[in-house]
Amino acid sequence: MHKNKPNKVLDTKLDAVSKSLKQSIKNLDSYTHVRGESLYVDDVNIRQGTFHAVVFDSPKAHGKIKSIDYSKAEALEGVQRIFTYKDVPGENEIGGIIPDEPLFAEDEVHFWGMPIALIVAESEFIARKARDLIDIEIEDLSVITTAKEAKAKGSFINAPRSFSLGDTEKAFVDCDYVFEGETFSNGQEHLYIEAQGAYAEPQENGNIKVTSSTQGPTAVQKTIAKVLGIAMHKIEVDVTRLGGGFGGKEDQATPWAVMAALAAHHLNQSVKLILNRHDDLRMTGKRHPYESTYKIGLSKDLKIIAYQTEFLQNSGAAADLSPAIAERTLFHATNSYYIPNVTTKVLSCKTNLPPNTAFRGFGGPQGMFVIESAIAKAAHEIGVPTRTIQEANLLDENDTFSYGQIAKKVEAKNTWHSAKNIFNIEALEQAVETFNKNNTSFKKGIAFMPITFGISFTNTPMNHARALVHIYLDGSVGISTAAVEMGQGVNTKMMQIAADVFSIPIEKIKIETTNTTRVANTSPSAASSTADLNGKATLMACNALVERLKIVASEDLKASVKDITLKEESVYINNKKSALTWTELVSKAMLKRVALTENAHYATPEIHFDKTKEKGHPFAYHVYGTAITTTTIDCMRGTYEFDSVKIVHDYGKSMSEGIDLGQVEGALIQGIGWMTMEEIAYNKDGRLLSNALSTYKVPDIFSVPKTVEVIPVETEGNDMAILKSKAVGEPPLMYGIGAYFALQNAIKAFNPNYNMQFNAPMTPEKVLMSLYRKA
Repeated sequence: MHKNKPNKVLDTKLDAVSKSLKQSIKNLDSYTHVRGESLYVDDVNIRQGTFHAVVFDSPKAHGKIKSIDYSKAEALEGVQRIFTYKDVPGENEIGGIIPDEPLFAEDEVHFWGMPIALIVAESEFIARKARDLIDIEIEDLSVITTAKEAKAKGSFINAPRSFSLGDTEKAFVDCDYVFEGETFSNGQEHLYIEAQGAYAEPQENGNIKVTSSTQGPTAVQKTIAKVLGIAMHKIEVDVTRLGGGFGGKEDQATPWAVMAALAAHHLNQSVKLILNRHDDLRMTGKRHPYESTYKIGLSKDLKIIAYQTEFLQNSGAAADLSPAIAERTLFHATNSYYIPNVTTKVLSCKTNLPPNTAFRGFGGPQGMFVIESAIAKAAHEIGVPTRTIQEANLLDENDTFSYGQIAKKVEAKNTWHSAKNIFNIEALEQAVETFNKNNTSFKKGIAFMPITFGISFTNTPMNHARALVHIYLDGSVGISTAAVEMGQGVNTKMMQIAADVFSIPIEKIKIETTNTTRVANTSPSAASSTADLNGKATLMACNALVERLKIVASEDLKASVKDITLKEESVYINNKKSALTWTELVSKAMLKRVALTENAHYATPEIHFDKTKEKGHPFAYHVYGTAITTTTIDCMRGTYEFDSVKIVHDYGKSMSEGIDLGQVEGALIQGIGWMTMEEIAYNKDGRLLSNALSTYKVPDIFSVPKTVEVIPVETEGNDMAILKSKAVGEPPLMYGIGAYFALQNAIKAFNPNYNMQFNAPMTPEKVLMSLYRKA
């Protein structure tokens, strides 16, 4: 059961009459989703004669290609052509941050699943049959699968990055307690409902239109142009919506669109490429596994004086977005705590796995897991509750982050103490203690998880967006932005903004597909910034149109512009309704040749970061929150369930509580899955073992918490957020980390000799072994 709590956080226990959240519009995509009418790439009406493509990929993780025989496949009836790197007219390169990733393998393969060729045939069935007829000989080379092994062999993607504050070496000398340890957090499969795919259509004059399941239409456009050796204006990329992304389609949607476009370019015929689930699992990267070491020093009053960590990021065989993800790990290495002396370092390690990529949280969760592990270790060794150390070190106003930004409008303590008071932490902890005293075969554990997550692309130049808004003659409105709808409700929020500014029903507003011809040179829908950036641009465009319409109204009504407002599809003068309606106003504006179209550009102000000094102000604002997780373990079997997750979350001034609540709940469950059950497994040869839903487990309805309570904390909001409504996509995922530590505490209740291990996910197998480990 999921409960929706009041909009106002009370300072005392919740014994007053409940107040429901203010009413807000539902996600407008829900209707077509439920009816099965929402359109995705695979639903595009294809042209007669469209060809279908299948990727031939490497059956080994690392080796030299000695020979490939395509003759049997090419001879199969219905096969049109097989494309390799030799057919690339431009550059055989799709790397974004670092140009280190070929579209097709040339002389070597670097991971199991690396694309070698594209088979184009009259049907997908024929193309798959042809794939089985290809003979390839590969000379084995050494395979690296772990970050530690890569570090030992000096195999890195790029130079290491490091943030520092104060003097950690000197500070450790003065600490009363110093602890060291290791952590491991595994990867995570995106498992979006809609697999990767694209549909390419040749147009006249050598132009190509590509319908792609991507979070980054401009990246797809740019890369296709580079590979084909043509100008970007020849490529149109269109996105209606995604069936989930979670970061997995920010960069890794690109190769499939490029391949489809390459085939369409050569054959002058439409080409459709949709990966099936097994191909998608095998060929695409995951959340980055991290192997990390830490050293933490505390004073007698449990203040964290010094913290030092080295993150080993398993980047896979190519850079992809690893450097940017590594950077965000550093940004969130101290989570919600102020630590005066910090040294953090990250190494992006090159291995023979598929290039790992963006995943909700973008490196932040991996960093937070390490600091939470270090605090749990310190609390265990000192003999105090973990939350005592957590609470003693929470961020305060004007504290300095290790990257130089001064913390402003800090809600860390507010959400923490609100959670304690609202949910009566003393009663919760007493209930856990009483249960554990009275039960031997079952044990409960409870854990706090505070979060602090910065909102902006950490690469400052990416923080901008555009919106194109049309008002049509009948008063209806069309909006184009760079926002890609992937289930997060961003289209609904864009429509809300326009409906509010124009004061018209939302039914009169249409969100167009995301298209590189209408809105160009855009950042991807990522970094939890999509609603902020595109919403601000939409707001600017709508406001500009309103100002023009007010002038028209003032002339028609013989009133001052400053006295005119638009309300409920009418024009008001000094808050009194006039006879002039919205539709009539639009018509009069058209007759006067007033522009009813506006193209607005928004760039986030104030933010900056100097990578030469590793200091700056990279985030527009931070999102805060606190979760309290309770779990029960079956100590005979190692299985467990989560009794409740109680959250106080910083929405700012939410413009759509229903949508935002859904994002918190969904992110929480995804975080719990990463921390407890979703275990990526490769063998020593680099082959994916967790290659199906029978071997890779994600949370289902039976494994989610019995109760999730989410209470918005009362705040002033932040002007840098759209309508002061803070970003909500990524931050709540980190609440799921609390599930890991609740399990740890339950294990300790059963096994007092348990020596805490920090190896995630905490699967039932690991729980069972920990329950009976003697040391």
